[in-house]
Amino acid sequence: MSNTPRIPSMSSPARTSTDGYQKGIVNDDEEQGTTRSNIWDIPNKKAPLERLRKWRQATLALNATRRFRYTLNLKREEQREETISKIRAHAQAVRAAHRFKQIGGEKKKEDDDKPPEGFGISAVKLAQLVRDKDFDSLQQIGGVKEVAKLLHTDADKGIKENPEELLCRRNAYGENTYPQKAARNFFVFLWEACQDTTLIILMICAALSLGFQIKTEGIKEGWYDGGSIAFAVILVIFVTAISDYRQSLQFQNLNEEKRNIQLQVIRGGRRFKVSIFDLLVGDVLPLNIGDQVPADGILIEGHSLSIDESSMTGESKFVHKDQKNPFLMSGCKVADGYGTMLVTGVGLNTEWGVLMASISEDNGEETPLQVRLNGVATFIGKVGLTVAVVVLIVLLIRYFTGHTEETADTSKFKAGKTKFGDAMNGVVEIFAIAVTIVVVAVPEGLPLAVTLTLAYSMRKMMRDKALVRRLSACETMGSATTICSDKTGTLTLNQMTVVKACVAGEMNLPPESTSVAHNLLKEGISQNTTGSIFKPEGGGQTEVTGSPTEKAILSWALEFGMNFDEEKSKSSILQVVTFNSEKKRGGVALKKLQSPSEVHIHWKGAAEIILDLCSSWMDSSGVVQNMSPSKSDEFKTTIEGMAAASLRCVAFAYRTYDTESIPREEVQLESWEIPEDNLTLLAIVGIKDPCRPSVKEAVNLCQNAGVKVRMVTGDNIYTARAIALECDILKSDQSIEMPTVIEGKDFRALTEEERNKIVDKICVMARSSPTDKLLLVQALKRNGEVVAVTGDGTNDAPALHEADIGLSMGIQGTEVAKESSDIIILDDNFSSVVKVVRWGRSVYANIQKFIQFQLTVNVAALTINFVAAISSGNVPLNAVQLLWVNLIMDTLGALALATEPPTDHLMHRPPVGRREPLITNIMWRNLIAQAIYQIIVLLTLTFKGKDILNLKDGNVAGHADKLRNTIIFNAFVFCQIFNEFNARKPDQKNIFRGLHKNRLFIGIICMTLILQVIIVEFLKKFAKTTQLNPKQWILCIVIGFLSWPIAAVVKCIPVPERPFADYLRKKSKRKESSAPGEASADH
Repeated sequence: MSNTPRIPSMSSPARTSTDGYQKGIVNDDEEQGTTRSNIWDIPNKKAPLERLRKWRQATLALNATRRFRYTLNLKREEQREETISKIRAHAQAVRAAHRFKQIGGEKKKEDDDKPPEGFGISAVKLAQLVRDKDFDSLQQIGGVKEVAKLLHTDADKGIKENPEELLCRRNAYGENTYPQKAARNFFVFLWEACQDTTLIILMICAALSLGFQIKTEGIKEGWYDGGSIAFAVILVIFVTAISDYRQSLQFQNLNEEKRNIQLQVIRGGRRFKVSIFDLLVGDVLPLNIGDQVPADGILIEGHSLSIDESSMTGESKFVHKDQKNPFLMSGCKVADGYGTMLVTGVGLNTEWGVLMASISEDNGEETPLQVRLNGVATFIGKVGLTVAVVVLIVLLIRYFTGHTEETADTSKFKAGKTKFGDAMNGVVEIFAIAVTIVVVAVPEGLPLAVTLTLAYSMRKMMRDKALVRRLSACETMGSATTICSDKTGTLTLNQMTVVKACVAGEMNLPPESTSVAHNLLKEGISQNTTGSIFKPEGGGQTEVTGSPTEKAILSWALEFGMNFDEEKSKSSILQVVTFNSEKKRGGVALKKLQSPSEVHIHWKGAAEIILDLCSSWMDSSGVVQNMSPSKSDEFKTTIEGMAAASLRCVAFAYRTYDTESIPREEVQLESWEIPEDNLTLLAIVGIKDPCRPSVKEAVNLCQNAGVKVRMVTGDNIYTARAIALECDILKSDQSIEMPTVIEGKDFRALTEEERNKIVDKICVMARSSPTDKLLLVQALKRNGEVVAVTGDGTNDAPALHEADIGLSMGIQGTEVAKESSDIIILDDNFSSVVKVVRWGRSVYANIQKFIQFQLTVNVAALTINFVAAISSGNVPLNAVQLLWVNLIMDTLGALALATEPPTDHLMHRPPVGRREPLITNIMWRNLIAQAIYQIIVLLTLTFKGKDILNLKDGNVAGHADKLRNTIIFNAFVFCQIFNEFNARKPDQKNIFRGLHKNRLFIGIICMTLILQVIIVEFLKKFAKTTQLNPKQWILCIVIGFLSWPIAAVVKCIPVPERPFADYLRKKSKRKESSAPGEASADH
């Protein structure tokens, strides 16, 4: 284990464990090259390619193809980048050529392809429009409205939700999918399993053995030895391939889920969600900040719309979209503003589709735990290889010097008398044993067990409403020491309703429909929103869509008689400032259609921020009053009162503006900033968003598990404080002063050093901007915390990316937030976040169980064969038996132990230190005790077994030795079966708790028992065993059973909290430090 880095113990505070990690990273950056001690230590995010190459080069792998299957294919990644750049260059060249033709006045050839039946424009023509950004051709057609007519689409209401029409469009213009690389079939995995170096050598040994023995003994008797080895190897290959194939299918299903983006479309005037794969040409889509443009299209209407086209062009500059530049490319992101688009191209008729079809997406990714296990496996493998070489040399020397006995009186080899074929068969047999020791000693299944448990966990986490985007996030979540959670929708239900309203200075809900303020509110609410209201033509319930806050405000406006469509038709939008989490407000400038000289500017946002912008307020009679200091304080008291009742406070204000001051040119109008001073306050509303029923229990569960929950919200400090008390993030007896409860602006104003000092005390951050959240994450990480962050907005992306684990929201989260995250919480529920923590800890715990089990087998098998070979020249466990043990240990053991479901016990211990030793003191205690017990019992049987058990040869020479070796083999297997139960609960005496929940474990144990009986009783020549009588079977079972009471007794022995490896390092450091002193003294 010397290759593993120094890691603080699990029982030490979580902060200490991550301090070591932070220092390790600093040291890595300082060093010129990666030293031997940290090759196996990679960061959980953004690992440099050079680091990834170095650990691969240092790994001892018998089957590199299989070992590195689920890691990032570095060569393919480079090829992928080259392909992307080529396609981007090709697209730009096509556009340049088109522009050159236009400048040169060259006439374009008429498009000779015909439009699909029932439509007025072809897919090729539509694709060319967007690809070439051909504005002139669009104008010749008549603009986007005319294109919509040619596609039989209503630009406002979209296409009709008619199954026949949808099918017709799909057949005419194609689906929004692209060809993907065919999934690897079972035979590919079978071929990869065959590439194991040791298994190839064993097959050669089997072939040689078959040849020599059939020649000397005839085919009837001579095929057994070679045939049994060949069959055992084939069995190992098939079991390995089946296990790997099943894992591959799980990853395939999860990748499909990742690609299946849900988005809003407008069909028949109604907004609802569909899969990105169900999008069709002619669909009308609303676009908002953070959305991905899911297909090629043309902008119908947009306000302050900016698109990030870097995914297609490679340029990070945002591109403003308007009626002069209306072309939208699939795969790009909405950076700012909102609008609606007409879909003109899907699937392979888009540049994005061509790009995705041209590159093979590599979902491989090495996790820190996987890399560390490769280090452990390499170390064990080198020890095993050394033992195998020594055994090979010793057995060959003993064999050719006549010290290898066939029976008690005769040796296997006699110089000058033994036939060449027999001699070579003996050499092949010895070589097969040595190679099989390597098979058992090199734990190929150890790193792959991480992939197995991650695949299992990811599948189960989907049921717990968590979609894992990055494998390493699963295991990192087990180390999380703090969760910075959003309030809205995560801690609360996201079911918002307006429950209090102060309109025109009076508390009334709903307001009087005759007031001037009422009419202005209807105007502002209907136009200053990204939501919509749909009223079915045939009657029925009105549907309100949009964000939860927008829905609450629109529903409230409906209560006092707002007609959404009518209000929108009374005015036209001149300019929009979209709401974002930085400004906490959004505005719109309107021109009244009935009186064009009249311009109204409406603002909506955080109540206290809007109030600060107001210089007046409107009373119930419609008279504008001056905002005196006393009136301002009165409104502030109203806001604080609402906030103290856990209400989100939103204010509405407006002002008139002189038409002459508004730019007339379109270019100047786009850059015109809407005034936000001298506003008149119209109303303040309090929106109730109840806490989730389970959130208090989930928060307490986290805190008991050593994970501190912090709330980061854009709401004001009073609302934040009230919700935090309700959720138990703040205790009733806890200080609610700074820095426990802090505002984002105050935290932002501190120096980096000051932030580091107070960050641990922060429980609630109110009025936080995305920048504040990022600063909080960075400060926590500098203090050694492992940080999980939830986020749903586009501006949350930097914090999600910076955090150790980024958790985006599946319902309210934007595509930008989801792409920056590691895990998507599908139901936006904080309880699901806590389940992810449990699964993260379960991944680590399951790997540790498997390590303890496998190392016990390794130590015992190597020691028994090594001692027996050195002392007697014979080994009690032959090649076929060792291959069967390897199957139990590697594939079946991993399946049984790596798929244990998480238990509540995991949440009653501190977080797993990110650099905690993989083999803890508890594991060392357990595996050493079990290995010593097995070695003592089995070596006793090896040397004294015949005397103790009174075994006689009888009529068959060598029968006693064969019987003794069969008992040793059988007892050894039973020791592993019983020890598998011990490995389930390394730190608990009750090893059967929760056993009924893991049917796979029970099934594997039963299958192992049945196969063991068949091997011993019925495959005697195949496995070189002999039948056992009932007493001998009972003896083997008792030997295995004794591992249970031994484990129970051993678990009573206390172990130091400090890792054993630390003591060894201290001693070596003392020696190093004392050596120069001694030298100087001698001098």
